[in-house]
Parts: sequence; C-alpha cells; structure tokens
Amino acid sequence: MTTLLTNARLIDPEGLTEIPGSLLIENGVIAGVGDVTAPKGATVIDCGGKCLAPGIVDLGVKIGEPGERHKESFRSAGLAAAAGGVTTIIARPDTNPAIDNPETLEFVTRRAAEACPVRIRHMAALTKGREGREMTEIGFLLDAGAIAFTDCDHVVTDTKVLSRALTYAKSLNALVMGHPQEPILSAGAATTSGKFASLRGLPGVSPMAERIGFDREMGMVEMTGAKYHFDQITTARALPPLERAKANGFDVTAGTSIHHLTLNEFDVGDYRTFFKVKPPLRPEDDRIAVVEAVASGLIDIISSMHTPQDEESKRLPFEDAASGAVALETFLPAAMRLYHAGQLTLPQLFRAMALNPAQRLGLPQGRLATGAPADLVLFDPDAPFVLDRFKLNSKSKNTPFDGQRMEGKVLGTWVDGKRVFPGEA
Repeated sequence: MTTLLTNARLIDPEGLTEIPGSLLIENGVIAGVGDVTAPKGATVIDCGGKCLAPGIVDLGVKIGEPGERHKESFRSAGLAAAAGGVTTIIARPDTNPAIDNPETLEFVTRRAAEACPVRIRHMAALTKGREGREMTEIGFLLDAGAIAFTDCDHVVTDTKVLSRALTYAKSLNALVMGHPQEPILSAGAATTSGKFASLRGLPGVSPMAERIGFDREMGMVEMTGAKYHFDQITTARALPPLERAKANGFDVTAGTSIHHLTLNEFDVGDYRTFFKVKPPLRPEDDRIAVVEAVASGLIDIISSMHTPQDEESKRLPFEDAASGAVALETFLPAAMRLYHAGQLTLPQLFRAMALNPAQRLGLPQGRLATGAPADLVLFDPDAPFVLDRFKLNSKSKNTPFDGQRMEGKVLGTWVDGKRVFPGEA
C-alpha cells in the first residue's frame, strides 16, 4: 500500500525544523520526505498546509487491565490515543495485580494486540507486587517483552533491594524508571506546601521532597551504573543536580508531565479534584523553570502520565480524592498552549514527545526520516475548540481541561502506514 501525504508542514524533531513538503508511505514505512512525487497508483492525501509530525510516544500510561477495566481498557485507551495523535503507548505496570511476572506480561501483551488500534509496549514492575521487598525476575521479563522496569509511584525504600535490582538491571542493560519523591515527606500530601496550601487548609509537601528523592536515587545510579529515567521532574530545585548528573556522564534521562508544564497550584481553585495529580501541581516559578528545562533539552521527555480515575474516586473531599488525570486525548492540545505562548517550538515539543522517548527505549519511531515506521499525526495547531470531557474516548473522564478553550485538533493518525483516526481514508 502506497500513500502520499502532500502539501504538509513537516515537523522534524531530529533537525528541529519546520518545512513545507510531502511524505511518501510504502508498506508501512516512510519511503521519502520533502520534495516527493506520487508513484503510479498511490493514494494521495492533501494535508491542506497543516502540520505532519511523528506520532507521539507516550511514556507512562496507566491502563486498567487487568483489575480496573471499568476505568480504562486497552480498547478505550487505544481509541483515545489515536484521537490524540499518540501512536505508541508505553504502559505502566501499576495494575491489579501488578505486571511483575512473565505470565501477566504475556497476558496484557496479547490483550493489547487484540484490542488496541495503536502500538502498546509494557513496562514491568521492578519489585514483586511493587512492594519494594524483592526484585522481579528481570531477565525473564525482558525475554517476555518488558521494555523497562518501574514501581511507578511506589518508591523502593529499602536501598539494599534497590541496589540489587539496579545492579541486575545494569548487567542486562535494562532501563529502570523511578519516581523522585521522598516517600515519608510525601505521604498524605495533596498539594505543594506554601501559602496557597495553608490558605486552603490542605496537607502539603515541600518541593525538597523531590530533590531529596532525586539525590537518593542518583546516588544509587552512581553506585551501580544503571540506565535510569526519572519519570517526573516538576520543581526548580531538582534541575541543578540533574544537570550535574548529565555533565558527569551518567546514563540518566528525565521526564515531566504535560499537566505540570501547563498548570500550576492555583488551578486547584475551589478544591477541584480533577486538578489533583501526583506529584501535586507546583508554583508558577517551578512551572516556568521546568518549561525552560524542556526547551534547553535538560528534561528529555514530556509524557501525558495518563491516569484514569472513576467518578467515585474523584467526587470526594480534595484530601481524600484519588490522584491523576486522563490525558491521552488532551496531550497534544495542552502542548499547543506552550507553542502558542512562544515557550516551545513544534519541533522542540515533538523532540520531547516522540523522538526522545523512542530513542530512550530503543524504538525506531519518533522520526520523519526515510526508513522509519510510518507512525504519524496530522494536526491543526490553531484550530480552537471547547473541551467536553464526556466526548473523550477514555472510559474515565477525569480531565482538568473540561470546559476550557483549547487549540490544536488532530486530523489524522497513522500507525504502521494504516490510518487509525478518524478511520481508513
């Protein structure tokens, strides 16, 4: 099957360029980029001057299978991803039960292949049950297809267990992802400590909890030499040690969430629980510092940190409500806020949303280059709309952007050269 996407604004995260041109797809692979003409018999799609970019590789998506299928299934997550320009989901292992053995990993891999229209790769738990007591069978899980290892927001407090797991991961060249938070300081926190938290009477956590968590885990990385990714850096205090770690040549990368880049602590407002995420939203100075770190490349990856929660989990007092927000469909429109504010260019955004996560995980996606998989998103960065959460494809509707005016609409999504949104052309 041959398709030519013509009259497009090509967003290249490798060269950090935007140029007009065309893109040729043959047998699921990009066969040409730039000044390309349609071969005989090709399907030609006029992109109308809109943006064509590599599909988003979303690192750290929560899906409810197994155990919480009522919150999100592989099918609903896949539909949401396709509608949001996400062509590869990197799913978290914080399921019920956790993905901590080859049998469970093989089950979710098979279910995803059957039900999901986009690519899904799974991370596995670092310790059994994500309880921090005994490391998982990392070698067997790698053989079964695990792409990385993480206990998600369950910080491994036993440093001996963590050091053994990191040493073993190092011997197998496996990537480990950690959550930089000091768990005792962070326990029970609903917002970032400070004047706003005090005025609202909410339990807060100091930004230093992130810095302390980072320093502790970085020490373990220095001791073991493991490949490590910090899932969410959200405070200015954690940036200088991250810069030092990279300057010293350690194999570390860092990510942040789209919510921490586009929202701040004041968005909590009148205790709106859709704005309760983990870590909590930060002061504006921290938000700006993290945006600048993405622009400079210090923070490598932007993720949705998609975390579906049902109505019963969110319709509680703010302190008791579950943390998390759905974001597969709102990821790209939220990112356009940074573009329209002049804080990040489109190539910078797709470097962090597509190219860098793919490269960190050793995947061939994330590029507009000949020979790369034809995983693509066509979008209009200027198209305005008002978000209605009940129109989202996710089973759960817990988005902080409900009712907000946004810009950026996905017009088409291709996976392996096949159009998965809005359907085959």
